[in-house]
Amino acid sequence: MGNVSNLIFSLLAPLLSGALLFLAFPNYHLGWFAWIGFVPLLLAIRGKSPWQAFLLCWFCGVIFFLGITPWWIKEFQSVSIFATGFGYIYLSLYFALFGLLLGLILRRISLPLLIAAPVWVVFEYLRSNLSFLAFPWALLGHTQYLNLPFIQMASITGIYGLSFIIMLVNGAIADFIGYWIEIRQQREPLNWRNAPIFRGAVVLVIVLTLLVAGYISLPSAPTGKSLSVAVVQGNIPQRIKWDRKYREQIISKYESLTEEAAKSKPQLIIWPETSTPGLILKDIALLQRMISITRRSQTHFLVGSAEYPKFEKTHEKARRSGNTALFFSPEGRVIGQYLKIRLIPFGEYIPYEEIIPWPDFIVQKKIRNLDLAGTEAALFKVEGNWFGTLICWEVLFSDLCRSSVKKGADFLINLTNEAWFGQTDFPYQMLSSCVFRAVENRINLVRCANTGISCFIDPYGRVTGRVTNGGEDIFVSGTLTQNILISPPGTFYTCYGDVLVYGCIAFLVILVVWVLVRRRKTS
Repeated sequence: MGNVSNLIFSLLAPLLSGALLFLAFPNYHLGWFAWIGFVPLLLAIRGKSPWQAFLLCWFCGVIFFLGITPWWIKEFQSVSIFATGFGYIYLSLYFALFGLLLGLILRRISLPLLIAAPVWVVFEYLRSNLSFLAFPWALLGHTQYLNLPFIQMASITGIYGLSFIIMLVNGAIADFIGYWIEIRQQREPLNWRNAPIFRGAVVLVIVLTLLVAGYISLPSAPTGKSLSVAVVQGNIPQRIKWDRKYREQIISKYESLTEEAAKSKPQLIIWPETSTPGLILKDIALLQRMISITRRSQTHFLVGSAEYPKFEKTHEKARRSGNTALFFSPEGRVIGQYLKIRLIPFGEYIPYEEIIPWPDFIVQKKIRNLDLAGTEAALFKVEGNWFGTLICWEVLFSDLCRSSVKKGADFLINLTNEAWFGQTDFPYQMLSSCVFRAVENRINLVRCANTGISCFIDPYGRVTGRVTNGGEDIFVSGTLTQNILISPPGTFYTCYGDVLVYGCIAFLVILVVWVLVRRRKTS
């Protein structure tokens, strides 16, 4: 009977953990589930072989990613069902490799399940940074984006520090439950001085200390130099964005919204990613229209567009446009241009297309050679303040944000268009990531989205305002003007980056080498 119960638990544990984890993310707002989400899985892999742990964690990963992405993946119709399935298998592999390494360590050395924390962080970091396969989405720490005191530690450790602490708590709880099960089976009394209880108490003290320190660091009244910024949310359906017959309708809508925003006399007006219905720098009529709008507003403009890059000499590249942000002066002159650096693989570019013969179910031949990527970040200046621009999913990559701040950005702007994904949780999951870019660098982040969420995030991760209409914040049009208080940005994390991750990697390398050497000596 005991073996049957263990088998049933082993099968149900990954399912339960996967469900608890995806429910911890937006838009379920059950972030506290993350603190216990891994407990069933960790208990299930105790005593299992490394390959059994691999399979259990892989199953958990499949459940998690199916739960976190199903609706917006369905809306993103350019992705084939085969490519989607391959993506789920690939992403779940990080869960599986986490289980394999953790199972190997636990099999060779008697260590507490707290060891899961550095193992998890390493594989989360790999998933977020592995060349064109990088997918820094739905990281464990993102579940806490509304927990203001706790997320302040990101200014030192980045998002991975939160993931580390959350997994540490999961490991401590699993250790205690495992100990409790063992003494129940042996009919022994609970010994409160036992190691699992002591370790759990230490972890509890760490978490409470971080919460108190985070709470103390939150200013009651933020200070800084005031800058008035307006965001324009056009809410243009994706099906008509590039249809020429809707061109006048689109530009007229942005024009009327801009006139509304200009009434509050902002010092900068922002339009979303690829908001203009054409290539401004190649279309004289559209350029003249933009000059007219800008001059009437008498302020600086940052406008998302698609443009051919400047100074490109090769014929093949010169005919390829790029996802661009154009910066206009109040007089209507284009005084700056930023070309998106981090393109979306298989959506905006084909990785290693000249080397790898990608199958048709992953890459349709008709979508090859999509966009041209930029090579460096650009800073723009308004009223004595410098800002950096991040287009679409670039805001997910902490290194790009850090790079802009280290170059001198006083605040950051994220231009995006999420009309592709329909009425799903996608914008809220994006927002949870944006919060951490602000906290990591103690910098204001302004988000301007075609269909939402357009909002203002202060240096401590507080969403201080968002475009709404009738209580809704996605798939509505509108404007919002707000004063942002600019203070000198930059943190330990800005300067030194992911030193916590590097420490985890070094620790695990030493541990694995020791395990292998120890095994050789005993064999």
